[in-house]
Amino acid sequence: MMNSLLLLLIGIVAGFSGSIVGLGGGFIVVPALAFLRPELVPAHITATSMAVLLFNSISSTLAYSRQKRIDFKAGVSFATASVPGSIIGALAAEHMSGKGFFVGFGCFLIFIALFLVFKPKNPLKLGLPITVRRSFVDAVGTKFEYEYNLWLGVVISFLVGFLASLLGIGGGSLLVPTMTLLLLFPPHIATATSMFTIFLTAIVSTSTYWIRGDIEWWLVLFLAPGAFIGGQLGARVAAKLPAQLILRILSALLIVVALRLITK
Repeated sequence: MMNSLLLLLIGIVAGFSGSIVGLGGGFIVVPALAFLRPELVPAHITATSMAVLLFNSISSTLAYSRQKRIDFKAGVSFATASVPGSIIGALAAEHMSGKGFFVGFGCFLIFIALFLVFKPKNPLKLGLPITVRRSFVDAVGTKFEYEYNLWLGVVISFLVGFLASLLGIGGGSLLVPTMTLLLLFPPHIATATSMFTIFLTAIVSTSTYWIRGDIEWWLVLFLAPGAFIGGQLGARVAAKLPAQLILRILSALLIVVALRLITK
């Protein structure tokens, strides 16, 4: 009974924090399972995290859709590129060792966190031609205008899909900073669109893991409801937070989790 409640709580925390910053909560579920169930191999940890991530992304997508902050066209394009990468990542996860997985995962998170902390104040100008221009108003009347190079987003999305599926994190830790710094998305739109992209990609990743029998469904049974609830709460809170604060929360969470994994 105690373990069931703990798993439910972990799901809520993962869904809430992941939804706020657009990661999807995998960066909470993966280390939590690593510490609570040390007998699980990395492939089963990432598979279970990805299944939970699917439910969290469904919840967050529904909430952000009501807020009208999802760029659906961009999300579909990025997800289409992420799907092949996610399948390859799921297949590659089977060959990862335990210690190497956790150290690699931790270093990856620290790199992303430092990048966000010391990132340029202004979006990076790569000199690529603008191929998409977007302008729309969200549910509360805030107008968003931005432009980006679609093909850059597609290439990066493929790599994000691979790493996300390999590590079971959902890809938001790469996709959100990429969308804000290189593709010039406003942070709130990047977070919402990231969760939609994660939802589409997670369907394929979870299906691949399911076919291989790597998912611990009894863990998902308790984690998923919490992730769904947390996703709803996180999306509502994120709508009221300043854009810069969202990125700072993301950085702090990544560093804490990374250090715990590396010293495991």
